[in-house]
Amino acid sequence: MTSTRKPPARSLLDVDATALPPGSAADAPHGSRPEQVYVRLRDLIVQGLLAPGSRIVETEIATRLGVSRTPVREALQRLQQEGYVMGSPGAQQSRLTVAPLTRDDVYELLNIVGALEGIGARGVASLPNPDRRALVRDLRGLNAEFQRAGKATPIDHGSLYDADQRLHRRIVEACAGPRLLALHDAVKPQAERYIRMYISMLTGDIRTSVYEHDIIIAAIDEGRADDAELAVQVNWRHAADRLSKVIAVAGERGSW
Repeated sequence: MTSTRKPPARSLLDVDATALPPGSAADAPHGSRPEQVYVRLRDLIVQGLLAPGSRIVETEIATRLGVSRTPVREALQRLQQEGYVMGSPGAQQSRLTVAPLTRDDVYELLNIVGALEGIGARGVASLPNPDRRALVRDLRGLNAEFQRAGKATPIDHGSLYDADQRLHRRIVEACAGPRLLALHDAVKPQAERYIRMYISMLTGDIRTSVYEHDIIIAAIDEGRADDAELAVQVNWRHAADRLSKVIAVAGERGSW
């Protein structure tokens, strides 16, 4: 059971003194576009260097990154729209914090990812035979890599995640248009937040994931578009179930 005691308010600087070191202009030089600031902040959130629940202050970020407040403000607006940061309800001035990791959110998020990647799987299952077979060879190689990483002692969580990530992204990239890619780029890193935070508790037995990947690949190989789409959705639905159980044990992060 997690404690209901509310911890003291934390700022971005309190939580992470090194994530945004002074003089980090190489990452976001003076006059950089909001896109560069957005990418830098999103990466820090996804990697857990800005912890769930951390307070975000525009002036602190601008100082640390060596930029004006304007690109920071625009980047934070985009991050808020996409769900990486959130405002405090009822506050006279919006106090932004890094979005928490919760059981309710993981269900919604991973099912959205499953829907997007399911569209990609449906598309690749409809490719001409030569293109589809070449893709299937790549996917089988990635699933084998995923399986090897899961059998290593100790488990290399980074390699395991990377193989899984590349397998799913390969499906999306094989025939997706710009809209699907843009949506996937916006949503998938939010799923990565959960996986990175809880991965050590998710990788005790990856046989189910390997098997589900095999089902996806077989459906694509045989050109069964409906089955390929459903198999991807089921894979992510089961991932949401597993993560929800882990969060129930380990506790939600940044939700007080």
